[in-house]
Amino acid sequence: MKKTQSKARAGEGLYLVLVSVHGLIRAHNLELGRDADTGGQTLYVVELARALARHPEVGRVDLLTRRVEDVRIANDYAEREEDLGDGARIVRVDCGPRRYLHKEKLWPHLDCYADNALDHIRRVGLFPDVIHGHYADAGYVATRLSNLLGVPMLQTGHSLGRVKRERLLANGMKEADIESRYNISLRIQAEEEALAHAHRVIASTQQEVDGQYAAYDNYHPSRMVVIPPGTDLSRFRPPKRGQRKPRIWPSITRFLERPDRPLIMALSRADERKNIRALVDAYAGSEWLREHANLLIVAGNRDDIGDLDKGARQVLRDLLLRIDRYDLYGKVAYPKHHQSDDVPDLYRLVASTRGVFVNPALTEPFGLTLIEAAASGAPIVATNDGGPQEILSRCHNGVLVDPLDPPGIASAIETILGDRQLWRRFSEQGLKGVREHYSWDGHAARCVRLIKQLGREVKRARRDQRSVSGRLADVDRAVLTDIDNTLIGDPAALKAFLAWIRKHRDQVAFGVATGRRLDSAQEALARHGVPAPDLWITSVGAEIYYGAEATPDKGWEQHISHRWQPAQLRDLLLEQPGLSLQPEVDQRRFKISFFVDPEKFEGVPALERLLYQADLHARVIHSHDMFLDVLPVRASKGLAVRYVADKWGIPLEQVLVAGDSGNDEDMLRGRLLGVVVGNHHPELDKLRGFERIYFAEAMHARGILEAVEYFDLLNRCDIPAQAGHDAA
Repeated sequence: MKKTQSKARAGEGLYLVLVSVHGLIRAHNLELGRDADTGGQTLYVVELARALARHPEVGRVDLLTRRVEDVRIANDYAEREEDLGDGARIVRVDCGPRRYLHKEKLWPHLDCYADNALDHIRRVGLFPDVIHGHYADAGYVATRLSNLLGVPMLQTGHSLGRVKRERLLANGMKEADIESRYNISLRIQAEEEALAHAHRVIASTQQEVDGQYAAYDNYHPSRMVVIPPGTDLSRFRPPKRGQRKPRIWPSITRFLERPDRPLIMALSRADERKNIRALVDAYAGSEWLREHANLLIVAGNRDDIGDLDKGARQVLRDLLLRIDRYDLYGKVAYPKHHQSDDVPDLYRLVASTRGVFVNPALTEPFGLTLIEAAASGAPIVATNDGGPQEILSRCHNGVLVDPLDPPGIASAIETILGDRQLWRRFSEQGLKGVREHYSWDGHAARCVRLIKQLGREVKRARRDQRSVSGRLADVDRAVLTDIDNTLIGDPAALKAFLAWIRKHRDQVAFGVATGRRLDSAQEALARHGVPAPDLWITSVGAEIYYGAEATPDKGWEQHISHRWQPAQLRDLLLEQPGLSLQPEVDQRRFKISFFVDPEKFEGVPALERLLYQADLHARVIHSHDMFLDVLPVRASKGLAVRYVADKWGIPLEQVLVAGDSGNDEDMLRGRLLGVVVGNHHPELDKLRGFERIYFAEAMHARGILEAVEYFDLLNRCDIPAQAGHDAA
């Protein structure tokens, strides 16, 4: 056993959790360019995990991604864990259907993914020192894990939805098409939330901070840190004199009349944002380039273009049409297949032929391919957007161009290829710059320093006090229900439900989760003859109590106090139209409650934007079109339920939660068993179709009993087989 693994098991060394949900991630032969989801991010997170694990102060690194079982892809992606060495591993977590899904289809399944990820962390038995989200979907998950566990959160965007939308609009795509194809609004919302919750945002370049994140409401540069990614210098290195042609060489030369000419190479996914068309137009428009160089386009892997997804299909068909239109046969190579191990050889081919690597992307947050090319000795021509600006400012090994200006791209390539002395200087400067600025071990060292700093800033709440309620320690399943219009509202239904609870008290804990304050909840239950529950979650999740004595959970109070500034929040929100404070008796230490005038109220998204811009952190819950509650970011019914389940060791999939209105939504989503009673408010209809949420026909407490039978709570605790369940 390796020393770092031994340290991790002994609780020594940092335990780091990286989250990168989408794409196909494995330890070897990454399928880069297979589709839009298997780009540089997959390589980035694998290399980052390995580099962090090599650091002497790190004990264990878990890279959480999505587990996939699909006959169309390799079996590797179905393995639960895969070793990366030195205490790092890939951990594949169930998320929705077993088959491979593109990232735009994953949003409905991310709550379950977060719950499954939490389950993995509990099984590990170590407390993470950081949760690090990569991309918007992982940011959504990391936010939930960070809030549940009370640990620091890092976020790396990789690419940003607002920037993508602006670029696609500038390129002629319609807003409705962008929305339907990319779910761009959901993505931007998740990015805003991740920016609001992350203790630090790691950017690859200062331009990303100043020019891209600045488009967001929650733009706070003081919480952003620039740490450029690295490259594997043992893999990406310049060619040796007399070196043999690599195995991929025949796949390239079969396209070319004069394979000895310099190669102009682009390497990317077949994605319209990568702007391959502009490079083809630049090459076709330059007689000098056509006579003196060959063009090599490496755009993913394919057997049949017709089998690719719509975006890749359009890009490659456009490529072939342009080659035909400009009659570039014999001058342009576009191989159908390449392996991950071929990529370093491709860069070395560019360098050995005294060619140029070109990245003409419409937007480029960093540009990992650029430092790989530089490490291989190839000069570069790159888009003047984003990361390339800073890479060239450090490496001085190429030319920046406007990606929408094909003649300008052609001119830059001609300048480099036509001047042997300039080519040599760019090659040498690139090699030197990468060694100085872009090593993975240097990146990891800076990350570890940052994580240790955050550990001093973020104090974790204690979760002891388990002696206050033996009931929760003695059962492995529970029913938690809202009070008004769910538990109560039909006396006969309530009587039947209470009879069921009494019959199964030795198996099932009973709790309530309500927007009411504690004394009001106690009065309502007593008035309807409901005995004191084992668990009280009151004030929309801001307070937790146990048993008939209503013993408060002090750990929860400490946990949710994080970033809570009630005076500033109250003052800001009272200035907004349509909001007025509820009576003082309804205000709590961790809850500010307002009445809503629906004719004047501007909506929750407008309020959230206001809070983001003011750098105030709160959860806004709107229900019944007339009430608005503002809570700490770590407080809600759903987070409180998960906190209690984690604290008392009750499996989430054996907890049935019941509700009827919008303030129950986050409690109903995820791996919990959820039931929406028949008399629910229309604001919950958007949850129809979620496989672990059952819409009962019966109303009030009879709807809860209907769900008990549907999920077979005392035995199976799952969705019936006939419901077509294949989700996590």
